[in-house]
Amino acid sequence: MDTTGSAKGKDSVQKRSPLDLIMNQLRRKTSFTEKKKPAVGRFFRPSESSEKKNAGIPEMKEPEAGEGKDSTEPGTDTNDMDDETGSVVGWGRVKQFVQKLGKTPNSQNLSLSHCDLTATDVVELATLLLFLTQLEMMDLSWNDLVGGSLKALTAHLQHIGKLRVLKLCSCRLTAQDLTALGESLDCIPLIEVLDLSWNVGIGVGNFRHFTEHLRPESTLKELRLVDCQLSEADVTALSEALPMLTSLEELDLSNNKLLVKGMENLTSSLGSTPKLKTLKLSMCGLNNDGLSILGQALRFIPALEHLDLSCNKESGGGLTKLAINLTVLTNLKSLDMHLCCLTEEDILALVQVAPSFKELRELDLSSNKSVGDTLQNLLHTLPLSQITKLPLNNCALSTSACQALASTVPLLKQLESLNLSWNKCVGENLRQFLEPLQSDCKLQELRLSSCNLTTEDVLHLESACQRGALSQLKQLDLSYNSSVGDGGWTSLFGKAAGLKGLKELDVSLRPAASLSVSPWIPALLEALPHLSSLTRLSLQNWSLTLAEREKLEKTLCKKNIILECDRLATITSKAAG
Repeated sequence: MDTTGSAKGKDSVQKRSPLDLIMNQLRRKTSFTEKKKPAVGRFFRPSESSEKKNAGIPEMKEPEAGEGKDSTEPGTDTNDMDDETGSVVGWGRVKQFVQKLGKTPNSQNLSLSHCDLTATDVVELATLLLFLTQLEMMDLSWNDLVGGSLKALTAHLQHIGKLRVLKLCSCRLTAQDLTALGESLDCIPLIEVLDLSWNVGIGVGNFRHFTEHLRPESTLKELRLVDCQLSEADVTALSEALPMLTSLEELDLSNNKLLVKGMENLTSSLGSTPKLKTLKLSMCGLNNDGLSILGQALRFIPALEHLDLSCNKESGGGLTKLAINLTVLTNLKSLDMHLCCLTEEDILALVQVAPSFKELRELDLSSNKSVGDTLQNLLHTLPLSQITKLPLNNCALSTSACQALASTVPLLKQLESLNLSWNKCVGENLRQFLEPLQSDCKLQELRLSSCNLTTEDVLHLESACQRGALSQLKQLDLSYNSSVGDGGWTSLFGKAAGLKGLKELDVSLRPAASLSVSPWIPALLEALPHLSSLTRLSLQNWSLTLAEREKLEKTLCKKNIILECDRLATITSKAAG
């Protein structure tokens, strides 16, 4: 017996993986023992013990009688067989790497976000790209240590030429990383979505390291740079690059301070992106001058469908300058200006141009107190029959405004989301909103938090459930309504069968409140079997006895429902007595 060969075989065996043994047994026509090389990760991961590395089943097959080099069938291309075998071995390495990180392997979609990737992992991943030729989406977001080591990965991007989506959010990217990414763009010619959000290293003048590598006729359709601390120089670099992004459909610059000069530079290049459909400038510090500059540029992007200007608190009074230019956006489907400190004059200016919004589906003016007194005028000018989302939370709605809104409910045929939270006038008036609803109602989200609801209001909600008007509802928020009596909750849960599609239910109390669930928790427990779609139940700040909590948790556990309930609110039976 050749003991030397046996020793080599044994040594090779210890370096093989269990998956490779299985694949080898399926392909007994050839041996690739000498071709197999150790995975790079085995040398770069000192934390892996030798016991773990050697615990695998040998992949090397036992030779069968008469099988050897000369046993290859006539006409068989040995190189093709080697390529196929190598591919199988490579996919085994990919699976092992991905599963080690707690993720599910997928040859087209590689999601490794929140995996605490190290520089060593990035190097190992780079060697595996050769076996991911069908990859279309790669997400490495929320891995801080990717920053500074991205070049090790981009040097191998030529193997994944079909890549369309690349996400590198919150990876602490550096100027060197941006240069490496820019230089590799030619290797991924089909790239359509690039998300570099929450990388502060992109700002302070570094973004040019990426943009200077962009080529004309880029395929990029979506570029997201949320909260990257973009400076005026970075915005200028982006503006100079826009003429090469003629296919761009979405640009998100939210949470970046855009000064007047930056807005002028940006808007001057928007004409180079005629296909732009989504522009997000939320929390960008836009003031009246900023809105005016933006308004003048809107005529260059007539295809715009979604405009997000929310959380620009200094823009109050500026909508009067922007509104007249909104009329050119005949394809506008959603306008978001929540929390913008809009004035009554702003809303009235919007009323004047609203009739031109023939395609409008979503209008978010929430957290603007001035809406309360002008809502009735606005409702008369909107295409109500096609509105799908109408957030009016925290708008200081008056009783007359509530009545005006309630009168339009029969016209809101396509409404899927209605948020009236933090409007106290809704209490004692909920019936007006609910009675017009019929079984064909498309409402999926109803939020009534802190609306001063009464027991009678909840009884009307129960009635809507009973007649099937809320059968499509998926999210129901009734939190912070401590004025609802026990009888209201008991009756509502008694008609839970009418909420068969409900996924999230919130009946939490305010932190200062503390009431007992004992009068109605039996009704809730009986209702749970009917709530077949429920995934989350929030009972914050309600008091439960230990026995009630244990029984509730046991029931919810069987149905895989998440319970949100402050454990400090749990009291012992003796204390409850």
